[in-house]
Amino acid sequence: MMVCGAVFTTTLGTAFAADPTGDWMVADQVANIRVAECNGSMWGVVAWEKTPGGRDINNPDVALQSRPTLGMPILIDMKKKAGADQWEGQVYNAKDGKFYSSTIKPVGSDKLEIQGCILGFLCGGETWTRVGPPIPSSPSNSMAKGPPKATSGIKTTGLPGQPAQPKTVAPQPAPKTTGSTGPKTGTPGQKTAASGDVVGDICLLPDIARSTH
Repeated sequence: MMVCGAVFTTTLGTAFAADPTGDWMVADQVANIRVAECNGSMWGVVAWEKTPGGRDINNPDVALQSRPTLGMPILIDMKKKAGADQWEGQVYNAKDGKFYSSTIKPVGSDKLEIQGCILGFLCGGETWTRVGPPIPSSPSNSMAKGPPKATSGIKTTGLPGQPAQPKTVAPQPAPKTTGSTGPKTGTPGQKTAASGDVVGDICLLPDIARSTH
């Protein structure tokens, strides 16, 4: 039994080794970043804050300085690098309100290396730790579209020559969004649901949905 358990753990770690999706705690443990694939690119947003109520006060755009940091995009439109388990794009540093060229690279199953550079030099980075399982792809993740509108109304049915009988079509519920809000682990391969999660499926957030259309 011990051998089987070891083989299962090794296989599981290998399967998730190159998957950057899920919830990750940043190096200084003040926030979790949720990463998901949206229309072919990786995006990451603030999904949990150690100190709630943060604002993007260092943004050079005055109009954005009052926006909440919870749900704010941090990893921007990151594309898969050919021949490597790396994704390249931009990272937003809320500490100085600037964007930097960035690369993310999964290390094993529970670490994510973030590397950012200014104009190709003065590079620095940190390592994030996984606190939530990988996020399976879904129609909303792949297309970054909002939930389908509920369908309701009256359809008529009946035999030829007879008055049509009304048939009510019940509204269809919008798909639920899932995710974790704090530094908790979940079952690998499944989304984790937590009460109070106000971020949910990040591909449906306005900032990301606008950019992926």
